[in-house]
Amino acid sequence: MRSAFFMIFIYTLSFADDASSLLFNGNCLTCHHETKTISAPSVLEFKDRYIKAFQTKEEFVSYMSKWVKNPQEKTSLMHDAIKKHGLMPELGFDMQTLIDISGYIYETDFKKRGGGHWSRDSKN
Repeated sequence: MRSAFFMIFIYTLSFADDASSLLFNGNCLTCHHETKTISAPSVLEFKDRYIKAFQTKEEFVSYMSKWVKNPQEKTSLMHDAIKKHGLMPELGFDMQTLIDISGYIYETDFKKRGGGHWSRDSKN
């Protein structure tokens, strides 16, 4: 019984990571290329700015998820990007989805190419 519970727990954890990845890849990459600024700032560009401003994961995720829920120029960290690309539209996602995506962005190293993303804490 314990081994079955443990396997379900491990599966749930890996599914959460996969779900966050799917949410990110299915929604954010439409406008935010990982490494190149095209129709909106690249993920590397906005992640770098956010990490410099919010040094803990909790602060990063809190600010990013709240801002994406209700984008406003006056609360933006990227006024230059708004001038170039316009203000990000409201996307209509629930807060938990935005928290999950923001956590995924914080944890993922978007510089690594070939073989997918990896966690900031990964040894690979």
